[in-house]
Amino acid sequence: MAQGFKATPRGYTAQFSATEAELLGKLFNDVATALTPDEQPDKDPLAALIGITENTDMPEDPAVARMLPVASDDPEVADEYRRYTELSLRQHKIGNLKLAHMQVQHHNITLNDEHAQAWACALNDVRLTLGERLNIHSEEQAEKIGEYTNNNTVETVEEYMSFVYNFITWLQDTLMEAMLSQLPDDN
Repeated sequence: MAQGFKATPRGYTAQFSATEAELLGKLFNDVATALTPDEQPDKDPLAALIGITENTDMPEDPAVARMLPVASDDPEVADEYRRYTELSLRQHKIGNLKLAHMQVQHHNITLNDEHAQAWACALNDVRLTLGERLNIHSEEQAEKIGEYTNNNTVETVEEYMSFVYNFITWLQDTLMEAMLSQLPDDN
């Protein structure tokens, strides 16, 4: 069974069983794949180099749209923001997910501050994706999903996804608590 993140003198450590590591790796990979933009072969090479896209449409996949939200109520501002930031934001998120995917293969991991931040972002993107797939849009729905903490009681795909969502939430909480414990006191 997983041992959540703890702050140690060496960094942030966690341990995963082979099954848990495989699950996390698959989740990180699946979300990275969902974030990969559609190829545009006729795209301006200079625009591609600096990360500008002509497509300012919201992503069709609701989970990807949740990870790349609208930046403004003003449609013109939102389109301009998406045009100049979406590709680099996708690349940054994919990079975090790939780093976490690679590191989780070791089962026993130790993260430095930079990698802990990447993991926190990757876990958040997995949670957002699972939350959208489970249609969590209210406190009531979140509470219902929160009931699935024992995989021995899981009988349906939705219940399994709920269990996984809760596992990811717990894991992210342990990482955030470990990171917060290392912040200097303001006293």
